[in-house]
Amino acid sequence: MNNLSNITTIKEILGRHGFHFSKALGQNFLINPTVCPRMAEQSGAAPETGVLEVGPGIGVLTRELAERAQKVVSVELDRRLLPVLEETLADYDNVTVVNGDILKLDLKELLQREFAGMPVSVCANLPYYITSPVIMRLLEERLDITSLTVMVQKEAARRICAQPGTRECGAVTVAVHYYAEPEILFEVSRGSFMPAPNVDSSVIRLTLRKEPAVRVENEAGFFSLVRAAFGQRRKTMLNSVSAGLSLPKETVGKALDDAGLDRRVRAEQLTMQEFAGLYTCLASQKE
Repeated sequence: MNNLSNITTIKEILGRHGFHFSKALGQNFLINPTVCPRMAEQSGAAPETGVLEVGPGIGVLTRELAERAQKVVSVELDRRLLPVLEETLADYDNVTVVNGDILKLDLKELLQREFAGMPVSVCANLPYYITSPVIMRLLEERLDITSLTVMVQKEAARRICAQPGTRECGAVTVAVHYYAEPEILFEVSRGSFMPAPNVDSSVIRLTLRKEPAVRVENEAGFFSLVRAAFGQRRKTMLNSVSAGLSLPKETVGKALDDAGLDRRVRAEQLTMQEFAGLYTCLASQKE
């Protein structure tokens, strides 16, 4: 079996298939032999579980997942990698490669078809340019999955896993905490990839909540408030929410008062509960 962490081996395999890296697709293949086993182990992959992988690359993480899980389904956008994966994954009969866009596929249908009711987790080395869209799609779809273990840019990991109410918090932070409990597992240096990116990475795990972190009557309205609040994060909530939702400052100010919040408070200072409370007060102002 080929050593997919060996640069010479990788170049030979890719050369045989005439493959060249695409900057547009953010392709950086892992060559650090310690990373993928660790990711697979901490993803929760086990003999009775299934794993959905996004962007298998040449299959180095896929192999580690296949060694542990009952079944692995890997979604790969780049059609040029299909013959590469056919070669590198030839020894694994529990892996299915799906050529498609993770942001466009019918994921509920895919999971039902491929995993037949078994517990499913997600594990992926995500391209930096689609980190947030992929994570949010997987969370918002309310898929029957237990967790997401993904490698992302180090800065993005800190932002995603920050606590609401702290300076690093953003709209994505609040959204992630609404659906899941995030944690940073370990860091991965830029030298662990070929070609090496300009930044370091982190592996994070999002454990899906059985119930949202806070209860709100209208999720779409709640997230509209959150996006508006962080849309102009240097401004106070009074100004950013008023501008972002096209509401009179009088209305927003009254909602802040009713929620027990200072009119000078900024989005990054609010906890999940305070965001939910403000949304409830704001919604009652509109009625």
